[in-house]
Amino acid sequence: MDDDYEDETGSTIEEDYYTFLNVPRNATTEQINTAYRHLSRIYHPDKHVADVRKKIEAEALFNRLKTAYEVLSDPHKRAIYDSLGVKGLETDGWEVTLRQKTPAEIREEYERLAKEREERALQQKTNPRGNVTVMINATEILCPYYDEFDEKILPTVEVSGISMSQSIDAPITVRDTVTLSGSLSSQKGIGNGAFSVSGRRLLNKGWVAVDLTAGNGPSLGVKGSRTLSQKVFANFGAGLNLRSNGIVPTFMSSDFFLPPKKTALACQLGKHTVGYLTYNLAGSARSMSTTVEQNTDRHHFQVTLLLGIPHCYISAAYTRKLLDQELKLRVATKVGTFGVLAEYGAEKKISKYSSVVATVSVGVPTGVTLKLK
Repeated sequence: MDDDYEDETGSTIEEDYYTFLNVPRNATTEQINTAYRHLSRIYHPDKHVADVRKKIEAEALFNRLKTAYEVLSDPHKRAIYDSLGVKGLETDGWEVTLRQKTPAEIREEYERLAKEREERALQQKTNPRGNVTVMINATEILCPYYDEFDEKILPTVEVSGISMSQSIDAPITVRDTVTLSGSLSSQKGIGNGAFSVSGRRLLNKGWVAVDLTAGNGPSLGVKGSRTLSQKVFANFGAGLNLRSNGIVPTFMSSDFFLPPKKTALACQLGKHTVGYLTYNLAGSARSMSTTVEQNTDRHHFQVTLLLGIPHCYISAAYTRKLLDQELKLRVATKVGTFGVLAEYGAEKKISKYSSVVATVSVGVPTGVTLKLK
């Protein structure tokens, strides 16, 4: 039964349980019980079986009576109601509130839970995502360079690059969402940045999005996904980049690290296993890759074979998820025409919405790189 009512002006008025039971706010338990028994005999639906309209009205009043009695007869609920009203009783999370708490402590607990509820609602609506990556070159630690004219004692550790990105969603309708995103990066003294506006619409069997990006020349792109059958779906992407030397068309992306976002065709191979086939014509890095990925609550495994220009490689990555510790451990390796690369790292959740990632890469000829994200 809803305990809120509207007056003639449309304002919401909460039910006053004390007034409904006709007892003072400092009423004893005995007074509340007596008032409840008296009003129960008046409003009980069985007393009005002859008149259907009066019976319906009596049922509504009797339900309100029971609600008021359940609250005022329970010392814990009564303390919450006296401090916060009906809205306090409707707040999720009161199971953690001790019955011995004072009204002031109950109000403080209510304000904390209300703030958490507002934060969750904002998080679900806007879905903010931020990322900061720092790349550190520590080659001289493992392979020092000796120079008789260099008097330094400690090896040089170089910050070779840093990148930052941020995005936020703005739901327009149930099906339409606008995403604003921006990124900044600097590597070896060369900076780069981009700002993007994307509009995405959900369809019956997938979604489609249009991107407008300003950065290294304006660009316009279209991407989407569609379910072809129960186990097969396809992603696509194409765009036009306006450069100083003309318009450059692109198809898909040259980044294969996240197959679900970059693939052209995917097939569900098992309960936790998916296969991806990607054909890429983005710029000069043209390639075709095949990826098999398995993802469960405890682990994630991925194998990729890529054939392309200018490089070909095979890679494998394994991630162990330690849910109790909110920790992920990852190892990966990549072997190809460019050389050999091995990685190991960890991701730790440090707060409700933040995580820190540390990855060490050892490769030939790239050397040793530490990435902090």
